[in-house]
Amino acid sequence: MLYKRQMKSARFFTKIIRKVMQLSFWAMLFCLGPYFQARAQVSDTTSVDTTGVNSLQSDTTMVKTNTKGRKITLQEAINIALKRNYQLKQADNNLSLAQKQILGAKANFLPSVSANAGGRRTTGQQFNNTTLKLENHTRNSLNGSISANLTIFQGFSNIINLRQSEINKRYEKASRQRTRETVIFNAASGFLQVVLNQQLLKIARQNLAAAKQQLKQVRGQVQVGSSPSVDLYNQQATVASDQVNVTQQQNALAYSKTQLIGTLQLDPQKSYHFVAPKLSNFNPAPRSLSLSKLINSALNNRPDLKAQKLQIELNRKSLALQRANYYPSVSASAGLSSGYYDTYRIPNGKGGASTVSFGRQFLHQQVNRYFGISVNIPIFNHLNTRLAVQQAKINYHNSQLNYQNIRYTVLQEVRQAYNDYQSYAAQLSSTKAALKAARKTFQQQRQRYKVGAGTLIEVSNATAQYVQARSNRAEALLRFVFQKKLLNYYLGTIGSQVSVTNQGYSLNN
Repeated sequence: MLYKRQMKSARFFTKIIRKVMQLSFWAMLFCLGPYFQARAQVSDTTSVDTTGVNSLQSDTTMVKTNTKGRKITLQEAINIALKRNYQLKQADNNLSLAQKQILGAKANFLPSVSANAGGRRTTGQQFNNTTLKLENHTRNSLNGSISANLTIFQGFSNIINLRQSEINKRYEKASRQRTRETVIFNAASGFLQVVLNQQLLKIARQNLAAAKQQLKQVRGQVQVGSSPSVDLYNQQATVASDQVNVTQQQNALAYSKTQLIGTLQLDPQKSYHFVAPKLSNFNPAPRSLSLSKLINSALNNRPDLKAQKLQIELNRKSLALQRANYYPSVSASAGLSSGYYDTYRIPNGKGGASTVSFGRQFLHQQVNRYFGISVNIPIFNHLNTRLAVQQAKINYHNSQLNYQNIRYTVLQEVRQAYNDYQSYAAQLSSTKAALKAARKTFQQQRQRYKVGAGTLIEVSNATAQYVQARSNRAEALLRFVFQKKLLNYYLGTIGSQVSVTNQGYSLNN
């Protein structure tokens, strides 16, 4: 009897255990259903690499990025821009044309020489100089001449034109230099913007991965009853918000890449990977700058300011050329001509006439030579010269006003670049201190929440502050490097060898 009672009790408890296991299984599915639903809603459709789920605790954790396509470094981007930019090619063409114009201005001092030759056949009644009668016959003739013309004086216009061509070459050279600097600056600034957006996307992805990991922990704590359900909802909202931030950073990166591809004039149908410089051991050391020295440097080095000065000289020479039309012009001319006529006859002393050969006619008997000097004095030409002089004078004065405007713009740009440089230099130390404090706060709040001494809101706030501090630090470092390039551009001292690692830096400092 006792044995039967024990067996009956065992079967009863076995049924109870099975029921409990079934209920636990369905309860687990019921609890995990929202979890899988939340994961489906916040899943990273851009193939986010979650190998760095704890990357917010370690700034050195790297997130994999897409490296497909042609790899382009900063220096390669600048070289490509210098090779492909159409404005720089146009500047090269203008400089080549200016060199040829100098050769043309020098050639104006030489005489102009021209030759002329022609033949004619005439049929009909013509006067015969031998019989002194009109006769009906055919006459063939050949004429040739060579002439030269030399301008002796024309108001010194040839000299002025030569000086103007030489100044124009210097002007085109200065304009080309400024165009080259602009191409370098646009390529470098566009590349740095891509690097910055890459860093911000990296931070956003790391933040999303950490938020997903935090979601797992919160869900486990909610299930065991150590945290309220509202923490789970709040964390799910945080994950969704971080996903939106990742998407926005991806769009910003794609836009900056598109802009850079256009700047470099690459094929937009192909894929490119812009390789960020090695950002290790960066120790930014802002320089102590003097605004007055920067302004003097810009006034002495800016190619566009030099070009405008040369434009003033060009317009002054143009004014002198128009005034030269008031002076009389003196020119000399000389020429040689000859001809041949098959009907030409000379008396032979026997009462008749004999023909003359082509060589005797063309080289001896028909040869004519001339030399002359002409003077042209302008008296009245419907006030055209006066109007041209007035227009040239206005252009000359306008170019002086343009120079003053450009000079004022240079002063403004240098002053603003100086102020921005000081601002970004100050942000280096403040963002570094803020990042250090935000990291400690984040670690402490995360640890407090694990042991149940803190709330999820405190962890979320600390996480947001830490992410913002990392973004501010990355932006401050790259903006500082960018501002240095911008300052060099405004000073007219930027070169094609642009490097952001000559001082070495790390975005995680």
